[in-house]
Amino acid sequence: MRWASLLASSLLCGTGVFAKKAPVDTFATFQAKQLSSAPVKIEDRGFQSLVAGSPRDYSSLILLTAMDPRYGCQLCREFQPEFDLLARSWTKGDKAGESRVIFATIDFTDGRETFQSLGLQTAPVLLFYPATAGPHASASPDYIRYDFSNGPGPAEMVHHWLARHLPGRPHPPVNRPINWFAWVTGITMLLGSITALFVAWPYVLPIIQNRNIWAAISLISILLFTSGHMFNHIRRVPYVTGDGRGGVSYFAGGFQNQLGMESQIIGALYGILSFAAISLAVKVPRIVDKKTQQVVALLWGFVIFFVYSFLLRIFRFKNGGYPLALPPFM
Repeated sequence: MRWASLLASSLLCGTGVFAKKAPVDTFATFQAKQLSSAPVKIEDRGFQSLVAGSPRDYSSLILLTAMDPRYGCQLCREFQPEFDLLARSWTKGDKAGESRVIFATIDFTDGRETFQSLGLQTAPVLLFYPATAGPHASASPDYIRYDFSNGPGPAEMVHHWLARHLPGRPHPPVNRPINWFAWVTGITMLLGSITALFVAWPYVLPIIQNRNIWAAISLISILLFTSGHMFNHIRRVPYVTGDGRGGVSYFAGGFQNQLGMESQIIGALYGILSFAAISLAVKVPRIVDKKTQQVVALLWGFVIFFVYSFLLRIFRFKNGGYPLALPPFM
């Protein structure tokens, strides 16, 4: 009987030596972690386990960041909350793991070897590793890098980018928490504005109904835009230029050219002409004394003639072929 027990022990030992270990389900392991806390915080070993193992039947979205204040990565601090929101929303909407996506974060402090192996010199870096096996396997096992050239972008933008690389799978939406502070602040400001308007309305209404104020606003707007103000903003023209002889030129030749100072001068001339015309039409007829009325009418007529002569001179400078002119500016 002793030899029988020895034989049984030998068989049991042999069976233990040659038995194969049960395969580890990497996706199930990380899925369990991200269900409790998404995204999963990993280190160098966790990164290798996630992306460098046997053929993967799952996809991974990994953020490589540098959150330590020593590195001064402002973009990392701006994007990390958006990535966390995306990971939590996706995991909450796909608790069964039907999309088979793992969200992970590796910080430079915990993953220096990973940064070096990937040849990364900056952060943040967002990498998508597609599945290499299963029904959603990608033709290429290489990772896809998210473009941060236009800034970090909100979680919704990254979600749209990720969904393009996961066809035929669930794409749980991003669910932002309600910003109660913003709601309370907005409602308070709205109620405060309504109260202030209600109290000030008896004083504001006469100003709104004043025709002289609206006439002044309209006249200033007309003079501002007819003098070329929008042209200056669109073309970003210089204020003044040199005349080639050591002096300063305030006017640019040609109809397609203009200077900032030029539009201000033209606007001032238009304003003088407008004020003179309004005075002749409105103020002068109300003067009771006839002689004073005649003198004022002649004075404003001379102002119009003088200013319009200068305006024609400027026009001839911009268009040398224009034949008309008025003294004294010929």
